[in-house]
Amino acid sequence: MDDMSAGERIPGATVIIPTFNERDNIAALVSRVSASVRDRDVEILFVDDSTDDTPDVIRGIAASAPVPVRVLHRDKPESGLGGAVVEGIRSAAYDICIVMDGDLQHPPELLPDMIDRYEDGDADVVIASRYIGGGDNGGLAGALRVGVSRGATLLTKAMFPIRLSGASDPMTGYFLVDRRRVDPDALRPNGFKILLEILVRSDVRVAEVPMEFGERLHGESKASFSQGLAFLKHLARLRFGKMSLFAIIGGVGALANLVIMWALTHVGVEYIWAAIIAAEVTIIGNFILQERYVFNDMSHDASGIGVRFAQSFTFNNVEAALRIPILALMVETWHISSILAAAIALVAAFFVRFLFHSLVVYAPRRSVRLERKAEERNRILLEAETAAAE
Repeated sequence: MDDMSAGERIPGATVIIPTFNERDNIAALVSRVSASVRDRDVEILFVDDSTDDTPDVIRGIAASAPVPVRVLHRDKPESGLGGAVVEGIRSAAYDICIVMDGDLQHPPELLPDMIDRYEDGDADVVIASRYIGGGDNGGLAGALRVGVSRGATLLTKAMFPIRLSGASDPMTGYFLVDRRRVDPDALRPNGFKILLEILVRSDVRVAEVPMEFGERLHGESKASFSQGLAFLKHLARLRFGKMSLFAIIGGVGALANLVIMWALTHVGVEYIWAAIIAAEVTIIGNFILQERYVFNDMSHDASGIGVRFAQSFTFNNVEAALRIPILALMVETWHISSILAAAIALVAAFFVRFLFHSLVVYAPRRSVRLERKAEERNRILLEAETAAAE
């Protein structure tokens, strides 16, 4: 796609606001957004996951709003706030999409500055940053939140030093993106850090404008310990892929295996039996964790959970059955400790287990594969027919 020339006016912009039980903020949001963009072609699109009457409030206010206001209510929300943003990008009336939170901590008065910066023509994403000159994160509640936010930002930039070199605040939820520069289908939103997903998975040019992060007026923060864990999981997946998560869980399982084995041998259980018991416990525990944190996005197309467990349990037991004699051989022949021998065997088995689970346990069912092949065949035929008609 051709770059836009500097100073070229854009036909319009969609302000995407994901909401969850934000009814008390809607009137002020629409009023302030409308006032800040009164001389521009802008629509407001609420993507709503609320369980209260927020959608009705939005529709009521939309009837008399000075700018077009739409609401897309998701009855079955997927992928959290990030998923809502992706839905908004797909449904936006304009290619220029500006994402902001619905809690009024993102000042709507900054919208013209973001659009003006985009119109300079040298950026595909414009970030409202708390960490450049003129920016401020004082709206965060307490020193702990400030420290956690800053630490997460530094960690993220350290893991993606090239991709995020031009972004001082890749964790912000307030940004402009030209959707022609990103592929929504390539995004894998997980939680609320959708900008990070866009910056890492897309080849985009970045610019920033300073933002003074405001205080929350109504509602409660969506940040939580579980969201923090989801962020770390997402960060690991972006940086290293599924293998890193598999390795982390495998590492936890290996540690548990060694602890269980040590405890049993410490109370007099023969090391072979201790290794067998430790293996069975950790095989089950690893499956539960892998199901939840590693292959959850593949399980829908794979066989049922009973089949997946049977395949995983059987394979791991066969692998353990082969590993135990090797462990015994190392102990008896090399005269090393049983704990060290178990550790060596567990590391050696890691890659085989990962390949088996990725390619067998969580492989798409045959019906799913046939369906995808049919869809691809129909797409090719349609493209050929379209080309012939032209």
